[in-house]
Amino acid sequence: MNKADSERLENALSKIGFENSTTPADSDLIVLNSCVVRQGAEDKVVGMLTSLKPLKEKNPETILALMGCMVGPNTKELKQKFPYADIFIQPQNYNPLIQYIENKLNIDTEGCLTQLSAKADVTAYIPIVQGCDKFCSFCIIPYRRGREICRPVKEIILETQYLSERGVKEITLLGQNIDSYGHDLPEKPDLGDLLKELNKIDGIERIRFLTSHPNDMSDHIIESVAELEKVCEHINLPIQAGDNEILNKMRRRYTNEEYRNLIEKIRSTIPNVSISTDIIVGFCGENDTQFQKTIDIIKDIRFDKVHAAAYSIRENTIAMRKMLDNVPLEEKKSRLNQIESIQKQILQEKNDLLCGETFEILVEGKKNNNQYGRNRNDKLIYFDSKENLKGSMTNIKINKSTPWSLHGIKTT
Repeated sequence: MNKADSERLENALSKIGFENSTTPADSDLIVLNSCVVRQGAEDKVVGMLTSLKPLKEKNPETILALMGCMVGPNTKELKQKFPYADIFIQPQNYNPLIQYIENKLNIDTEGCLTQLSAKADVTAYIPIVQGCDKFCSFCIIPYRRGREICRPVKEIILETQYLSERGVKEITLLGQNIDSYGHDLPEKPDLGDLLKELNKIDGIERIRFLTSHPNDMSDHIIESVAELEKVCEHINLPIQAGDNEILNKMRRRYTNEEYRNLIEKIRSTIPNVSISTDIIVGFCGENDTQFQKTIDIIKDIRFDKVHAAAYSIRENTIAMRKMLDNVPLEEKKSRLNQIESIQKQILQEKNDLLCGETFEILVEGKKNNNQYGRNRNDKLIYFDSKENLKGSMTNIKINKSTPWSLHGIKTT
């Protein structure tokens, strides 16, 4: 989501004459887009912002802006902590920065915030839902990005058509809780309805979406993924924890058993679907027995990807106000290591089975002298070719696997 926000702001700035610079020292404007979903992310933001202080002092005319989830409705504390920053802007609220630039540099900025889009590459992100209404007890997102606001279907169609005309072959629809799409729109369309409309657009080869919430993953959405040819068979469905008491503390509103039943429904409806998940270890009061249930569900479901993180306190969340972060840091690290070790073995076993198979991938670019792309199941695939195949749909026969990627050769 932050990447999409940055690309949209870049689009607006380009309309008034700004160009990318290679280093902060060469810049007239520096925008630091922040993520604070975990403490480690926030620490990186603070470190980067602090490192920019000498540059700002040396070049006071340089505009320094902090954007993103670190910026809440009240910026008084941020202004006191970082007085050398010129402006603080909340996620997706680009107008204050544009107005600041207009006033400081005497630039006409009229119209620069209309028809913003992602950067036109082979793939592109399209936010369709801003904010979140779930208020999970560990999460700061609703307090920083606000309540859910859905973009109209026609607006998303127009942006997708615009991107297709500029060579984009694959789009990823974004939302903190994307399965709730449409609930606040007059016609009450759902994500399945939107996917059906986007599936009709010429030039778009593939459609992905994330992140889903188990409580809003409807039969219609599942059936749409199964039936629509351009929608990829991959679903990101965070479980967060395997124990029902911990899930209740997290305010996730589903049980281990309900999650398992949903996975079974998805797999029975969508042939060859891949499923990824998010997990938090060491949440308030989580004991060894409760953590073991998380291990059990990883082993039983055998996810195609697991994003695991240690719980860290987020300011103003329900967990901070009402619960005790009483799992020692070393224990959290140990649990993370256990999950990573188990998941690595699962991925190696799953990927080994793919050796000899041929997959069609959309070639996205080149890395370490190899070209790469992803198949419909979001598997990262590398191959060697003297041709520049970026943007093409290419068949690759797999001859080597690692837990994190597949390697193969181009077939005719």
